[in-house]
Amino acid sequence: MSATAPLPDYPAAGAASWCELNEFAVLDFYGEDAPSFLQGQLSSDVREVSEQHAQYSSYSTAKGRMLASFLIWRRDEHYRLLVSADLAEAMKKRLGMFILRAKVKHAIDADTVLLGVQGEAGALATALGVALPQEVGAVAQAAGGSVLALAGGRCLLALSADAAPAVRAALAEAGLTQTTSAAWRAADIAHGLPWISVATQEMFVPQMANMELIGAVNFKKGCYPGQEIVARSQYLGKVKRRMFRVRIADPAAAPGAELFSPASGEQVIGNLVNVAPVDGGVEALAVFQLPALEAGVHLGSLSGPRLEVLTLPYSVE
Repeated sequence: MSATAPLPDYPAAGAASWCELNEFAVLDFYGEDAPSFLQGQLSSDVREVSEQHAQYSSYSTAKGRMLASFLIWRRDEHYRLLVSADLAEAMKKRLGMFILRAKVKHAIDADTVLLGVQGEAGALATALGVALPQEVGAVAQAAGGSVLALAGGRCLLALSADAAPAVRAALAEAGLTQTTSAAWRAADIAHGLPWISVATQEMFVPQMANMELIGAVNFKKGCYPGQEIVARSQYLGKVKRRMFRVRIADPAAAPGAELFSPASGEQVIGNLVNVAPVDGGVEALAVFQLPALEAGVHLGSLSGPRLEVLTLPYSVE
């Protein structure tokens, strides 16, 4: 492939591939009080995060509406929060407002290079000099960075700027196809892993986006912003919207787009969360009212394309 040739959106069937994950950024929290600070702000039990184990989490308003979703792991004494890049600066600023006298420092780590690897990646282990983690959520630490095992046989690489060129070269030499990040987004969608972005901030309480089903909410931990609303929704059964994987015959469908159903007339009954191009349309994660499952859900208006509901790897009540 020449340097000027466009990257494919997807690898050939069965081919291993890698991509740059520029749509994400890393927030870095460190200091003596970093664990207790994050424990008091996020929906997951941060005490379970280690250098060998990552977890999903979220951050909400006092009304329980998500401002961001994260994937968290540790490296040395630093807590690393993967977040949608368009939210990184705002989340750094907002979380920083509550540090007050706590012994915590935080920054956007602009030096970390994020790569996604799908499929056979023996070259990756050789390049990093580390045995790759196999269990979903497991983390391996190498001299050049951290490797996180994700659903779908994927690895997320958070590399130092110095280590990244050698890893890229090793992946190319091993014959892995470089693609755009579209296939990575499609894999997240297929596994029901939502990412909040600017387009979807404050639209959903965590359970609407199935966050508790991917381990991003702990109902036994102490207080955090929105905790009362999140707990009430769980224990009183007041979650009237849920997230589903769908296919839509409209390549222009975008995060935040409104959804409608004949069961509710002209009332908006939900929104798209994430999308990835597939065969002239998109696959997406969509949050909508549960009664609409039988009546049908449409994009943009009652006359818009109808959503085809696909399977998820976990059960949605």
